[in-house]
Amino acid sequence: MAAVLNRPKVDETSKSTMRTLNLNGHVGFDSMPDQLTHKSAQNGFVFNILCIGETGLGKSTLMDSLFNTNFESTPSTHNLPNVKLKAHTYELQESNVQLKLTLVETVGYGDQINKEDSFKSIVDYIDTQFEYYLQEELKVKRLLSTYHDTRVHTCLYFICPTGHGLKSIDLVCMKKLDTKVNVIPIIAKADTISKSELQKFKTKIITELRSNGVEIYECPTEDETVADVNSNMNSHVPFAVVGSTDFAKVANKMVRARQYPWGTVQVENESHCDFVKLREMLIRTNMEDLREKTHDKHYELYRKMRLEQMGFSDVDNENKPLSFQESFEAKRSHHLQELQNREDEMRQMFVVRVKEKEAELKEAEKELHAKFDKLKRDQDDQKKRLEEQRRKYEDDLMEFSKRKQQYSSMGHHTLTLGKSKKK
Repeated sequence: MAAVLNRPKVDETSKSTMRTLNLNGHVGFDSMPDQLTHKSAQNGFVFNILCIGETGLGKSTLMDSLFNTNFESTPSTHNLPNVKLKAHTYELQESNVQLKLTLVETVGYGDQINKEDSFKSIVDYIDTQFEYYLQEELKVKRLLSTYHDTRVHTCLYFICPTGHGLKSIDLVCMKKLDTKVNVIPIIAKADTISKSELQKFKTKIITELRSNGVEIYECPTEDETVADVNSNMNSHVPFAVVGSTDFAKVANKMVRARQYPWGTVQVENESHCDFVKLREMLIRTNMEDLREKTHDKHYELYRKMRLEQMGFSDVDNENKPLSFQESFEAKRSHHLQELQNREDEMRQMFVVRVKEKEAELKEAEKELHAKFDKLKRDQDDQKKRLEEQRRKYEDDLMEFSKRKQQYSSMGHHTLTLGKSKKK
């Protein structure tokens, strides 16, 4: 067993008495933000969006509108037997910034008669992406710098614009996901209900989410530079959005819009819908916060759970701090002891089974000997009977021979007498 390294003790008093020094001149580490910005722009960014909602709520159209492109998605039918997740990754570039965007669609969600397991495949997909990252992280030779991170950074949950509150499947699904991903509720096709009904619908949704303990993503307000913007964003959740792939000319300008007989709904008009606020919150202000929360909160919860399942812990049985190496050694010792115990059990079980087999073989041997003795006795009896029959046959044959001779002699004597009388 490998020896456990002793960790150097850290003087706690030295940590609390850290001094702040003044520099006598320019050093240059104030360029670190610029270096980080340059390196990040050079490496590019990864962002993964999970879209959940019933078929026909405009999920693909909204993605096209958000990123101002056409992802060429294929429409799905309503007759799928279960929910399937399809992930598509795209390379986008804006100015000198590259973004590797992955859109995950939930095909067939809410189309089944029995909707009890509609969320199961979604939860499994999110956990699987966490597991992939964890396995890469636990490798001896890690390649995290080039690893394609597929962990879901945000979940856009599309709510059907009924105006009557959330469906049970909405509450159950969001409750299952709120500890695994940043959930952002969205009222799809918000142009189908009036403004007064929409505001009541928003209030009812938030009330139902809170009463059922569903945690949704809230924009951070600790940073003063974005505190006002994010506070305003939080007050508009759930976002009532409209998406469109069509353009219309409004005031000598081509804009994304939906045209109806009674008028035109402009996608990027804040008085018509919350599309601009959603884009501002999701892409322009809080994309990095969503990525950080995914890693620092949701992935950490999964990682903690999986490491505990593997037997690792930060404290020992006495609740004292325990290093990863010490935890590994304890787990290894426990595992070796379990293997030894299982080996002893198997050895004992083997001995017992050998004895049972020997007893069975001895019993079978006894039965074979008994059968052999019986066959031998039967053979001896049959032999005796055959000997008796042979002797009886020989006696009968001798008796027959004697009688034959007697008959032969009697016949000759009778023939002689006859000849004498004739003379």
